[in-house]
Amino acid sequence: MPEPTTHTIKARERKPYIKAAEENNETVIIADQSYITSERLPAVFLANAIENPGVARANAAVSVEKPEGDLEWARKCDGYSPLQQHILFWDRDGDGMIYPWNTYNGFRELGFNLFFSILATFIINVNFSYPTRLAYSWLPDPWFRVYIPSIHKAKHGSDSGVYDPEGRFVPQLFENLFSKWDKDGDGALSLRELFQLMHGHRCVADPFGWFAALFEWGSTWLLIQKESKVHREDVRAGSLFWKIREARKAPGGWTQGWGLGGDGFIGGKKMF
Repeated sequence: MPEPTTHTIKARERKPYIKAAEENNETVIIADQSYITSERLPAVFLANAIENPGVARANAAVSVEKPEGDLEWARKCDGYSPLQQHILFWDRDGDGMIYPWNTYNGFRELGFNLFFSILATFIINVNFSYPTRLAYSWLPDPWFRVYIPSIHKAKHGSDSGVYDPEGRFVPQLFENLFSKWDKDGDGALSLRELFQLMHGHRCVADPFGWFAALFEWGSTWLLIQKESKVHREDVRAGSLFWKIREARKAPGGWTQGWGLGGDGFIGGKKMF
């Protein structure tokens, strides 16, 4: 019998909690022999704020702060799943398809520079066009369009898990992101915590998913970081992209993000 490891010893120290939870008919969220379950705790008691938090929503991205989601945004995007809503910003003419130039123009309107916008266009349209095309044909799309009605087919491994395989939004899993990775409980994730999240969500033998998660979370941090953190309400719904575009047209501009001179940013500070 091998000597108990540090993790096993810590597990033994947790036994009183497990026993107390069982005696009080509470849900046990820490397993005696699994050290990781004490380090990454899921969100609990969500039913006090959200009805059926484990049930995936097909119409809105809801949270403890917004248990009904954004009603105005939901009306504007009526009939679209939350995953579809997240990318509607790039559907310039509302035809249900995102062309490469749509992707490029969208990133430029969000304040990304020429090089990054071209890189994003290549990554998104080259990699996600064919999976979404499969709902219509086995033949690749000659224009590398991304099809919004079948965007769920582009869901990859090693992601946050907040969207289910059909593109619905799962409130419990969104809250879990911050319950597990927001170590100081301020409702935001630092760059370090984002890397810990990506590391914790990695699937085995999934290099594409690892890279996709890095690109998505990295782009998110560059776009909306504030005081070096990504805040939960900023990442919950796709309506933020329209808000950023409108803010950039206003005199004060968009005041979040990170840059090297673009939009007046030097690092994480808007200097001019």
